[in-house]
Amino acid sequence: MATKASRTAARLMMAPAVTLLLGWMLVPLVMTLYFSFADYRPLRNVFEPWAGFGNYERFVTSSAFWPSVWTTLVLVGAVLAITVVLGILLAMLLDQPIWGRGAVRILVISPFFVMPTVSALVWKNMMLDPVNGVFSHVARLLGAQPYDFLTQAPLPSIVLIVSWQWLPFATLILLTAVQSLDREQLEAAEMDGAPPLARFRYLVLPHLARAITIVILIQTIFLLSIFAEIFVTTGGSFGTRTLTYLVFQRVLEAQNVGLGSAGGILAVLLANVVAIFLMRIVGRNLDA
Repeated sequence: MATKASRTAARLMMAPAVTLLLGWMLVPLVMTLYFSFADYRPLRNVFEPWAGFGNYERFVTSSAFWPSVWTTLVLVGAVLAITVVLGILLAMLLDQPIWGRGAVRILVISPFFVMPTVSALVWKNMMLDPVNGVFSHVARLLGAQPYDFLTQAPLPSIVLIVSWQWLPFATLILLTAVQSLDREQLEAAEMDGAPPLARFRYLVLPHLARAITIVILIQTIFLLSIFAEIFVTTGGSFGTRTLTYLVFQRVLEAQNVGLGSAGGILAVLLANVVAIFLMRIVGRNLDA
């Protein structure tokens, strides 16, 4: 049983790491909050320490704000739908006693370890390129004209790239849940004559509910800050500019640190609102 002295010693040993972690998170956040209320444009040598809520008003009322929010929500929703559905199917498949199952599992989860920038470059230059891409060569072999994905279907192309990268994560979490399923229940339902779809709907899917909500929660938090895939492939053009990319343009391209900081604070607030909403959903499922 821990004594008061041991608890005090544990807190003292943890204090440096906790202090460093809090400083690592709070200092950039406080500086961003400070600059969001200032008029700071370094290239024009402009710095007004207090501009009120002008930056927030300009950011929200700009013509690019709501389209970027909509693009962000569409991107996140589409990636979540693809990764959850395909993740369930892959998890069910990888749970089957197939030959070389271990090697197949490693191959399935390997895209998750590829850096986003590298992943975007590979897809842009080796897969989606209308001249030298794999898809263009396949189209020519079939007698069809190559399709310029990043120009004619830019947002679905980015959804494809991001889904390919995050599908292994969803599959890994869901596979763990599938492997913990009670086999006796499935065997009993099969012996009672329940068809496969009924067994999946009434036994497998309810068992995966907790894993699905966790996948949605974690992926949403990261997907709201997608940047590298958009920067490498389309540069935010063709209707692919998300809220995160809009903040980047305001800070680095327009060199308006105050306006970009206001956008960053709004992005943090959006991420927290979505995270709290999803946490409540996860809590209900865990309590069920």
